Amino acid sequence: MNISRTSFPRVVIIGGGFSGIALAKKLSKQEVQVVLLDKNNYHNFQPLLYQVSTGGLEPDSIAYPIRKILKDFPNFSFRLAEVNEIDSVNNLVKTDIGELKFDYLVVASGSKTNYFGNSEIEKYSMAMKTIPQSLNLRSLILENFEEALLTSDLNERNALMNFVIVGGGPTGVELAGALAEIKKGILPKDYPDLDTRLAQIHIIQSSDCILKGMSDKASAKAEDFLEKLGVNIWKNVRVTNYDGKTVTTNTDLTFETATLVWAAGVKGATIKGLEAEELITRGNRLLVNEFNQVKGYNHIFAIGDIASMITDEFPNGFPMMAQPAIQQGSQLGDNILKLIEQKPMVPFVYKDKGVMATIGRNKAVVDLPKFKFQGVFAWYVWMFVHLFFLIGFRNRMVVFINWVYNYVRFDREARLIIRPFKKKLNTK
Repeated sequence: MNISRTSFPRVVIIGGGFSGIALAKKLSKQEVQVVLLDKNNYHNFQPLLYQVSTGGLEPDSIAYPIRKILKDFPNFSFRLAEVNEIDSVNNLVKTDIGELKFDYLVVASGSKTNYFGNSEIEKYSMAMKTIPQSLNLRSLILENFEEALLTSDLNERNALMNFVIVGGGPTGVELAGALAEIKKGILPKDYPDLDTRLAQIHIIQSSDCILKGMSDKASAKAEDFLEKLGVNIWKNVRVTNYDGKTVTTNTDLTFETATLVWAAGVKGATIKGLEAEELITRGNRLLVNEFNQVKGYNHIFAIGDIASMITDEFPNGFPMMAQPAIQQGSQLGDNILKLIEQKPMVPFVYKDKGVMATIGRNKAVVDLPKFKFQGVFAWYVWMFVHLFFLIGFRNRMVVFINWVYNYVRFDREARLIIRPFKKKLNTK
């Protein structure tokens, strides 16, 4: 990898997500050598991926080069690499560009879409976990309406304009709200010779409420917002299969659709070498102690979505969201320095700063530790928080200008089919 060995201890970080970047920033000016490995050369602001999928933002406005984030820090190196295996005996990370020795290893590999073992759903549905996946979804949505113009088969046309979102968490709710606004304000202008009123948006949720991790009031208000936008919400329904055309469920309900978006859950992106049964807990996450040390290791850590720190308040580990990841990354930086200096480490304590979701124009729900509110003010709070956590002044300005433009003009200018997406067809 052409990384020179220094007299400083080498800390290797796998993953440039929220936790990995927070840790790298914490360590970057200390007397340690930091090497960050990621298969992408950018940090991706995942909470706004749905806006890329629906043409509200271009992908470069929510991504930022990793090298630029840490360019002014000494003793820092970045390598574009995919990690294939961890050799914990010899302290080696094995990648597609070579091997790298470490003194301390931090796994911040994040999470990936969880299909719960259903290979057909995985094959034919659309995920929205990465920028390429979001661009694929954007292309497919637009291509569907172009195809709907051309077909004279009413059932096929309805299927092309029928969107099914599996999962009523923040991702599913925000995507449904964005699609509903497109149906209302943009499709009639773009496709005047197509009856876009026939377009249907469905959310299928396996439990009895949407936004299950939020308050009952937030869940009820979000459901009210969505229903007023024309979104159909199906609760206590579980999707059992999708063959590329028909969605089947555990009830009598079926849906004919050309687009199924799978937002029903994620699981930890584990790496070969740390896959022993005693290390993996619920959600395919690595079991860590209160210092984020992987079970059985003093020098290997896990943070963010991949880490499961079990507490009385969080028996299944902390939520797989940005805030726990950022807080864990920041504190682990201090603890690694303490470990090097042979000082006692400080246990991690999660400070819950709240949860929020937007349902569309002037519609959002916010649950803070002491306050809960919904509506227009919540929408402004949601925008401010997301702008604040975006990396880079340019990105903040571009996103802010896009939001203002979209709000004033009720438009989404990035509805472009830059790279056509070819949907897999069921050949059975």
